[in-house]
Amino acid sequence: MKTSARNQFKGSVIEVRIGAVNAEVHIGLKGGAAIVAAITKESLEKLAITAGQEVIALIKAPQIILITDFEGYTISARNQLPGTVTDVKHGPVNAEVDIELAGGEKLIATVTNDSLESLALNTGHQVTAVFKASAVILAVPV
Repeated sequence: MKTSARNQFKGSVIEVRIGAVNAEVHIGLKGGAAIVAAITKESLEKLAITAGQEVIALIKAPQIILITDFEGYTISARNQLPGTVTDVKHGPVNAEVDIELAGGEKLIATVTNDSLESLALNTGHQVTAVFKASAVILAVPV
């Protein structure tokens, strides 16, 4: 699939939780990590998503927040994927940070140069990639 979303994760639907308006779709990735997507019930029905189905989770790189130390805090974002920085590509305003997750999946985050500097991110650093369930777009084969 061709798309502008830098992050595309193939996975299998583990669970679907249906609420009054939205549904949560839990997707298992290779290596044991999971992603939660929050979509409307209408989208769930239109895509005919069910447990066991293969899906692709799309997350745009600017939607990802990088955390190096939670300092005793917990956060509300459902998706928190630990990994290792494998590359940093500097730009005039932003930087692209490549991260390898535990299961070998690759993730790309776009952060400002100020954030890159304040987090002191370099190759080999441990980070947690965080994004809200509403930032995940799901695709299914037709």
